[in-house]
Amino acid sequence: MRWLLLVLSLPTESSAARMRVWRALKACGAAVLRDGVYLLPNSEDRGEVFEAVASDLRQSGGTAHVLLTEGSGAEFERLFVRTEEFGVLLKEIVDARSLLTEDQAAEAMKQGRKLRKSLDQLIAIDFFPDEAQRQAREALDEYERQAGQLLAPDEPHAAQQTLALLDPANYRGRLWATRARPWVDRMASAWLIRRFIDPEARFLWLKSPADCPKKALGFDFDGATFTHVGARVTFETLLACFGLETSALRRLGLLVHSLDVGGVQPPEAAGVERVLAGMRDAILDDDQLLQVSAGVFEGLHTAFQNTKDNP
Repeated sequence: MRWLLLVLSLPTESSAARMRVWRALKACGAAVLRDGVYLLPNSEDRGEVFEAVASDLRQSGGTAHVLLTEGSGAEFERLFVRTEEFGVLLKEIVDARSLLTEDQAAEAMKQGRKLRKSLDQLIAIDFFPDEAQRQAREALDEYERQAGQLLAPDEPHAAQQTLALLDPANYRGRLWATRARPWVDRMASAWLIRRFIDPEARFLWLKSPADCPKKALGFDFDGATFTHVGARVTFETLLACFGLETSALRRLGLLVHSLDVGGVQPPEAAGVERVLAGMRDAILDDDQLLQVSAGVFEGLHTAFQNTKDNP
């Protein structure tokens, strides 16, 4: 097996440079072979990381060389065992279970996202995964599932179906129904419906999905007209069904997806989650909550439209 070596000497007069190097090596998961010698399994992207560190060092008055070498796989692989780090994370997941109560459901979801970020960062440098990674991943999956059930007990299961393209003109002036005490997917979907599909939409907040009238268009519950389909949350299903997949709305969909079911977390996620959770706690009337939260999604949509790097 081939390995990358970074052989360096740190500048004596620049503490900032030394700190940058330490942070970069820690972030990329490099192992210490001996003083001033760091090791990574060979790959193009890891080589680029070492070259960037080496370049920074040279410009700061230090020395650095990136070398490619052959090495004993088992001997070097032991330097990258992450069992202890996954153990620390697993303890944090276990400790977070104290938040799994109804009155702390929003905080539990927030903590779950922090733990997910930590897990993703650790997985990224776990070059030789073993049982420790699997154990931590499964524990966090279960924690997120339980937190999600507390926040939204009737969260729909993903259906498997082909999405047909629909004409918004056939869905105007309708009664739309979803579960009461909406969270992000229902809030965002209701905003989307009134903003782009049915400007005169009326909303009915159901104590139970079984209470949905036949005349109503249900959304975001099992058996609803519009719900989770495959990997899409309800907001993303509506985008696809009504041909609304603009760059700004797709980006908003990624945000809604991450806050509703997890996954890649956009940079805005933590702040938006905190704002929406505060609104949900402070406003007990669902019609008023919809009106106020709509301003958040409208603002995000406008901001994403004005961002040049929309995906």
